[in-house]
Amino acid sequence: VCLNSDGSVLPESGLAASGGLIRDHLGRCLSAFTLNLGACTITQAELRGVVEGLRVAWDKGYRRVRVQLDSQCAVQLIRHANTGNHHCVAILDRFRELLSRHWDVIIEHVYREGNRCADFLASRGHVVPFGFHEVASADPMLLYWIMYDCQGISEPRLVLNEG
Repeated sequence: VCLNSDGSVLPESGLAASGGLIRDHLGRCLSAFTLNLGACTITQAELRGVVEGLRVAWDKGYRRVRVQLDSQCAVQLIRHANTGNHHCVAILDRFRELLSRHWDVIIEHVYREGNRCADFLASRGHVVPFGFHEVASADPMLLYWIMYDCQGISEPRLVLNEG
């Protein structure tokens, strides 16, 4: 299965949320969630989304999981072995505990444009009560973003060249 995860922080309030979904090899949604986190950093929100998504995947019995997230910083933290004094150490410890279980987990970076469903779910986390919430896989807005992702619609991406 594929777990797409994302985090979001509102700049005016500093309030954070995460969201994600698990899809099968055909792109069908098997599970979706949103998480209102209160105040935290964007990196903490990104990592909490991964941890919650992996917890859901484990609880549902999935043992081969490809994790895709659009935060290069979070991917680097996950892959870096020595994070003992980082402000996300507690979340990273929880992540490593999950990884120590008997399953195959691959972590990879994807561009924001390839993570639209998770972005939608993370944004939704700002309007739900504090904590974890499962989202119905038949939610019309989620289905819209799944269809959008599955169509493979490309969009121009602005890249600034500092040179």
